[in-house]
Amino acid sequence: MSSIYDLMVAHPFLAGLPAPYVERLSHWASRAPFEAGTRIFEEHGQAERWWLIRDGYVNLDTRLPGRGDVIVETLGPGSVLGWSWLFPPYRWHFGAVTLGPVQAIALDGPGVRGLCAADPAFGYELTSRFTAVVVERLQTTRVRLLDLYREPA
Repeated sequence: MSSIYDLMVAHPFLAGLPAPYVERLSHWASRAPFEAGTRIFEEHGQAERWWLIRDGYVNLDTRLPGRGDVIVETLGPGSVLGWSWLFPPYRWHFGAVTLGPVQAIALDGPGVRGLCAADPAFGYELTSRFTAVVVERLQTTRVRLLDLYREPA
C-alpha cells in the first residue's frame, strides 16, 4: 500500500511541488474514500477541507431558483476538489456529490493555512495553484449558466 506522501507526489495538482512542501502537506492529509451518491459538502457550508481526487467522479452543483441543483462541472481523477477553505469567509461556493465510488486524499484546511502563513514561499506556490483552479471553475460555471439561460432558437 502506498503512503499518503507517495499518493500526493503522484497527483497532478502537486506536480513539480518541491518534496519538502509535499512532505509538510502530507502531515495534514488522510485517505478519504466515498461511496456513490455521497454529498461531500453543501453550498454555503463551512469549508474546512480540500481533496485530491485519485479515482472516481464528483459533480459540482449550485442551487438555482426554480431549477434546483444544477451541475456546473464534473471532476475526475487528477482533479482538486475545494478551494473555499483558503479564502475567508471559508464557505463553499458550490456543493459536491459523488457519482460513484471515489478515492481521494483529504487535507485539513486550517492546518494547511497555517503552513502557508508560516512559509510565504510555500503559501504563494499553493495559492497560485488554487487561483488557477478558481479561474477555471468560474469560467466553466459561466459557460454552463449561459447554456442554461440561453434563449430558445
